[in-house]
Parts: sequence; C-alpha cells; structure tokens
Amino acid sequence: MSELIGKAKNYVAEKVANIKKPEATVDDVDFKKVSREGVTYSAKVSVSNPYGTSLPICEVSYTLKSDGRVIASGNMEDPGSLPGNQTTVLEVPVKVLHSVVVSLVRDIGADWDIDYQLDLGLVIDLPVIGDITIPLSRKGEIKLPSLSDVF
Repeated sequence: MSELIGKAKNYVAEKVANIKKPEATVDDVDFKKVSREGVTYSAKVSVSNPYGTSLPICEVSYTLKSDGRVIASGNMEDPGSLPGNQTTVLEVPVKVLHSVVVSLVRDIGADWDIDYQLDLGLVIDLPVIGDITIPLSRKGEIKLPSLSDVF
C-alpha cells in the first residue's frame, strides 16, 4: 500500500512540475509624473497567459533600489486579471517620495539619471495549483524629473 502511495505522490509531483505557467518580463521603466506626494515611475510588465481562461492576479509587489539602497517599495492596487491565451501589459506605478528624490539629486551628476534595480513579485492564482509567484528583476537607468516636468 505504501508503495502505491509513493508512486501516486511521484506522479502528482511530476505533473505539477511540468504544468504550463504564465511567463512575464519587465519591458521598460520610465518617468510618469510628479505630484505633491512624490515622483511616479511606470514599469511596463508583459505577462503571457498560456491558458484559455482568465487568471486572477492576486498581487504585484515592487522594490526599487539605487546604489544598493531601497528608494521605494509597495504594492500595485487592484492588478486585475490576465485574459486567456493573450499577452497583457501591466503598468505598475512605482512611487518615490520627494525626500528620497532630493537625496538622490545630491548623488547624481549632470545627466540627471540614476542607476536602478527594480525587483517585482507577480502573484497569480492558478486553478487547482494555487498561488504562484513570478519573480522579475531589471537593471538600468531612469531620469529624475527636471523643472520642465514639474511646470
């Protein structure tokens, strides 16, 4: 009997390991707007859904780092769902407080850009399997807002 249970466990583990999963990439991170609270950048994330049915996105969390320091972290409100058999582009707003931007301005040169690393966690609910997290990361340079962006 225990041999049969062991075979069943191995069979289920093999099927779960080989199940199709959604795939995602961070396509771009760019300046979006300046507000009273701070500066908002937009991370464009392409997510492909290999299933014929819509999949709910439970959570999108982000951490933005510059020079090893965390300058912003949070969650995207109401991420929605992924339509079946399609690639969806999510626009994840990354909010950086003014006090952090001011400290960054002191550390940059004349080109007004900063090196960054953006880490995202995309939690998707797969039927029968449950929640899976797709970890994403992107490094690059983003521009800090100039006076023309404010006025």
